[in-house]
Amino acid sequence: MTLGCARNDVDSSELAGRLQADGYRLVGTDDSDHADVIVVNTCAFVDSAKKDSIDAVLAAADTGAKVVAVGCMAERYGTELAQALPEADAVLGFDAYPRLGALLGDVMAGHRPAVHTPIDRRTLLPISPVDRATAVARVSVPGHAAGPTVPRTLLDPGPVAPLKIASGCDRRCTFCAIPSFRGAFVSRRPGEILDEAAWLVDQGVREVVLVSENTTSYGKDLPGDRQLADLLAGLAQVPGLIRVRLSYLQPAETRPWLIRAIAEIPTVADYFDMSFQHSSAAVLRRMRRYGSTDSFLQLVDQIRGAAPAAGIRSNVIVGFPGETEDDLAELERFLDGARLDAVGVFGYSDEDGTEALRLSGKHSADVIAERVERITELVEELAAQRAEDRIGSELRVLVDRLDPDLDADPVGSVVGHADHQAPDVDGEVRLSGSAGLRPGDLVRCTVVGSDGIDLIATPADTARPQASAVGVATR
Repeated sequence: MTLGCARNDVDSSELAGRLQADGYRLVGTDDSDHADVIVVNTCAFVDSAKKDSIDAVLAAADTGAKVVAVGCMAERYGTELAQALPEADAVLGFDAYPRLGALLGDVMAGHRPAVHTPIDRRTLLPISPVDRATAVARVSVPGHAAGPTVPRTLLDPGPVAPLKIASGCDRRCTFCAIPSFRGAFVSRRPGEILDEAAWLVDQGVREVVLVSENTTSYGKDLPGDRQLADLLAGLAQVPGLIRVRLSYLQPAETRPWLIRAIAEIPTVADYFDMSFQHSSAAVLRRMRRYGSTDSFLQLVDQIRGAAPAAGIRSNVIVGFPGETEDDLAELERFLDGARLDAVGVFGYSDEDGTEALRLSGKHSADVIAERVERITELVEELAAQRAEDRIGSELRVLVDRLDPDLDADPVGSVVGHADHQAPDVDGEVRLSGSAGLRPGDLVRCTVVGSDGIDLIATPADTARPQASAVGVATR
């Protein structure tokens, strides 16, 4: 059972592979009543994610199976979590992953393994990135030891899979605790990544989503220059891989050469997942980040100059300590000018172990909620307009699934996503006149309608424009 982000999805996939190699038989979540032990891969990103993780552990305990908590919340809180959640038969950190099979055996035998003791994982590796390649073998780096010698089992069969290219983060954003429990930034070797990409293709995967805590830092601890562009070129040569997508790019680290690589390598989706977080220079400084409304708009212009149809998505935090009405208006100016394809809006919340806890100018919950609603309404309207602007354009759509709930719908039941859409988060494309298509097919289509951020399209040779749906749909 996996909570949280795509990085956790990869960790769960690796843990499942390890357990199968150790002789365990996996059962699906729908069949959890027949499980002897349930492993819950927790998330500790924000309070709502922590609550979901705790609820998942409690639900697993209700099945009567043994329950083992792993993942970010277990790593971050360890003993504290075990004391607060006695329903968990074990709370294990990242260092336990290589011997998880043996530890599960202990749990099923009635023993309680030693509870993980949290540490600041940033202290485990040298400060200098260039020294990490020789030091990394001496410590457990989450996701880094997932080379071709480590088995992986895909838990969600389908044409798309995440592929972790690095772990950890060297940034010190004042609102984020992730570096403290994920550790310093460490790149995976290109050969490991290419081997895993080829393995994923053998499992039926057609598109890989490159995931890490900070993708634009890839290669800074490896020899050479512009390693990320070289990696993209290498992935483009993997037989059977038809699309590569990058996630989580830092605006301050997105260089012109990277924009060109994404725009010019045909296999790489014209897609930019930019971590803007805000656009007011004053708020960004308090976040210990860089940029401004004007510099971000210039970056958006650079992206669209190289790839006019590119999808650009981001997340923003509103209600940050010290944020004024002028700061919020500056964010609105950026969003109105940028016309992003999708934006996640988060209200600020205090996080343990972050510098923002000590910042002055905290806002009340009511003020934060009002600002979240205000910005959410704006981005939904703008994203729906951006989708409507795509009517009449041509897209490459990868079929994700056949949705039986849509069988009676006149549009049809074939659902996929285009280059500008990351699966599950940026809307989808419903295909009409598409009988015979199956998951994994890549089809060139013409957009004939929109519904919020979702699009309606028809295979190009039979496309007939339709009026877009009325109203704004939220996802």
